[in-house]
Amino acid sequence: MRTLPLTLTAALAATLLLTGCGGGDTGATGDDDAKNADPANGSACALADLGVEVGAGAAPAAGDTGTVTVTLTNQGAECTLKGFPAVKLQADDSTVSVSPEQSAQSRPLTLGEGGTTSFTLTYVRGEAGSAQSLPVRKASFTLPGATADAHELRWSYGEVARTDDGGVEASVSGFESTGD
Repeated sequence: MRTLPLTLTAALAATLLLTGCGGGDTGATGDDDAKNADPANGSACALADLGVEVGAGAAPAAGDTGTVTVTLTNQGAECTLKGFPAVKLQADDSTVSVSPEQSAQSRPLTLGEGGTTSFTLTYVRGEAGSAQSLPVRKASFTLPGATADAHELRWSYGEVARTDDGGVEASVSGFESTGD
């Protein structure tokens, strides 16, 4: 598999992030996320209170690795994220869940008003028109414990390679602290 050097990928992601922009089911994070969200005390972050910016370091060719970074800015009261974002890739005839990175660990993250966090979807670009590729049209994500409220974005980064079990060669990171 060909990959872009990390510095080039990071530079592309950072550059695109600054410009911003608004059927198998594999992986299972929703149940754990619902338990970890702690909505009973009212402190779980709600998508309606977060600004969303998306930047990408798109994979240029089949077999290359690309990234899509989602930055969230809290525009409401202090809130906490516990768990992983639930990400789904949607094609015309199927939707596939993206599993967390194998080495990722979920840590609670508290966001004050104006605080930011980000997560990254890493994927392998598939060969256009291949049965081993998912022709993704949209991606969506929900926050831990809030599976009813999804944010959708148009996918313009090419097809995503499939795995032998019907999933996709993609993973999502946990929430990362950003800023000072």
